[in-house]
Order: sequence, then structure tokens, then C-alpha cells
Amino acid sequence: MAKRYVDINVYTAAQQRLEYIFNEFDNVLVAFSGGKDSGVCLNLCYDYAKEHSMLHKLAMYHLDYEAQYQMTTDYVAETFERFDDIKRYWLCLPVGAQCACKMDSDAWIPWEKSKEDIWVRKMPDVEYLISENNCPFQMYVGQKDYEVQDNFSKWYSSEFGNTAIVIGIRADESLNRYRAIVSDRKVNGYKDKNYIVSQNKATHNAYIIYDWTVNDVWIYNSRFNKKYNKLYDLYYQAGLKVEQMRVASPFNNCGIHTLKLYKVIDPFNWAKLVGRVNGATFAGIYGGTSAMGWKNIEKPSHFTWKEYCYFLLNTLNEDLRQHYIKKLNSFIEFWKTQGEFENDSNTCYKDMCTCILKNDYFFKNMEFAQTKKKKEKRKAVIDKYRNL
Repeated sequence: MAKRYVDINVYTAAQQRLEYIFNEFDNVLVAFSGGKDSGVCLNLCYDYAKEHSMLHKLAMYHLDYEAQYQMTTDYVAETFERFDDIKRYWLCLPVGAQCACKMDSDAWIPWEKSKEDIWVRKMPDVEYLISENNCPFQMYVGQKDYEVQDNFSKWYSSEFGNTAIVIGIRADESLNRYRAIVSDRKVNGYKDKNYIVSQNKATHNAYIIYDWTVNDVWIYNSRFNKKYNKLYDLYYQAGLKVEQMRVASPFNNCGIHTLKLYKVIDPFNWAKLVGRVNGATFAGIYGGTSAMGWKNIEKPSHFTWKEYCYFLLNTLNEDLRQHYIKKLNSFIEFWKTQGEFENDSNTCYKDMCTCILKNDYFFKNMEFAQTKKKKEKRKAVIDKYRNL
């Protein structure tokens, strides 16, 4: 989908979207992570709802991954307390959270009862807490976090009615986020609104700032004097680029290259992270380097890329190895049908090595070739086989 420019600024466009979703839906539920984008969405929704006497429609939820910067926890807690006139839900559930540290699994489980003695911190003592003990919807330990959020959204809509779930995704941040909005695998265009993606009859994801840039986010915070996670100030002082300033779980693909910053910014929590998830120490040292698939990886000189690929596969446990082999075979078969495999086999195996080193279970960081023709073909491979 090509970009289409209009004659209004992004703030005005967001206000128009807010008007639509608050009038069209029974409820507006904001997914609040504690990051800059979801914080802007929450502030936008709250200000609009308060100005138009619609606070009864507004709610917020936070999926807590247990392991995070203390500054993020403090910001989330302060925000929940500040918005005490809307419905609030703080989810501390044993979900399967994506993990790029462990080589024996693609996930770790925050808030797992059997590991309570090594939790990074205690659960918040608040009345709006949802834990395994009082969860009002069905889930199981280790269920994928996105599935749990979907189940929560369905439960919420069954309790309160048709719901728009506001998600702080900006299309210019990554190809994956752009695809999340325009993907043809979902039902797009709720009544011709291209910023709404229908999940089912009762819940609909609304991306009200999808066309904002990172500069727009900070201009909004400054101009309207909005509170934000002060962790970003420390990131700036540490010399990070804006695209590196993420508040995601420290163990996932987005956060792994800056995991080492915990040792400086939050040393108390760093000590707990090391004991919480195996591989955290290694990732803290080598995250963002070629040792974990970042930058330009190199193979041992005595290996071809194919040999190095199978060497890495043999270091994995059986389940994980079979997962990657299935993916690899799918890619190979596709390239053979295109008549390109013989010419492009090294790139195929090198890409697989990168995915294994990054523990990129869903191939989100698959590299593309330089030419437009090959880029289009490789994109077709990933789109077709990523969900096998």
C-alpha cells in the first residue's frame, strides 16, 4: 500500500479518528505498555473522552512482563494512579513471552508460580490486578502473549460491548509494524477506515497514530506538557539513536541489543535478570554484535554457509532444531520452484544462520537481497512460509 498524503497534520487526523471511534464503539480500550507511543495514545484518548464527557467508555490495560526497568514500572504505576476515573486492568499473567536469549526455547514465562522465589519483582498490590488467581478469561501457562491479549479483549467486549482497542503502532517504525496495519491476512477497513483492523465481530484494533513519526510523538509531549517514561532521557544521555530506544521486554528481539544497558541504568534489576532467564549474561555482553546475528555475521573459514547452518542447527534441542529445519526446507523448495536456488543458496543458508543466532523464531529479521526482483521474491517466501 503506497503512502497517501492529506492536507491536515497528524494531530488533527488523530482527533478525527478519536471522534469516530468514541462515537462508533461502545468502548475504547487502550493497550498501554509504558512506552512513548502507547503513552501518547492514552493521553490522546483520555483528553478527548474527558472533553466530550465520555470517560465511561474509556479503559486501559497493561500487560506486565515482570522483567523491566524500574523506571518503567514507576511510570506505569504513576499513570494508573493518575487515571483513576476510568476502568483499569494490570495483567500479571504467566504468558509465553518471546525470548532471544535462550537457545533451548523461543519463550520464557514471566510470573510463573513455580519461579516466584526468583521473580524480578513482586506483583503490584492494586485492586485492578489480574493474575493467574483471578483471571476472568481462559488461558494456560505459557500461552503466547498475543493470544492472551486477544482473549482478554474478547472477554472485555463480552462484558462491556463492542470495543475499539487502541494500539500505539506507527507504520514508519518498522516493516513488521507497517504490515500489521495493511496486512491482507486481516479484515481491514472497518467502514472504510484504514486505521482500524477488525479482529472479530466485537473487537477492532485502532491505530490512531499510525502515520506519526517519532518527532511527532516528542513534539506532542512537549507542546501539551505530557508526562512520559523518563527512561527515554537516560537512553538519550547514553547516546542511543531514537530507533534504539525501546521499552519492550528486555529479552525479546527488539530489546536484546540494548540489554547490556541494564548493568549501568538499573544494576539492581540487572542482577535479578541474570538469575531469571538463562542466556541473559551472554546476551548482555554480545547482544547487538555478530555473535548473536547482528550486524554483518561471519562464518568460520573452514565452513561453507551450508555447513555452518547445519552446525548451528545441531547445537539446538530437538524441538527447536526441527522447527528451523522445517522452515529451511520450505525456503529451499520455494527457491527451487523459482529456479533461483542454485544461484542464491549461499544467501539462503546465511539468512538461516542469522535467524538461528538471533533466536528469531518467527523470522522477523530475515534479510532481503539488494535487487528489487530478489527482494520481492524473498518477501514472497517469508510471507508465505513464516506461519508454517
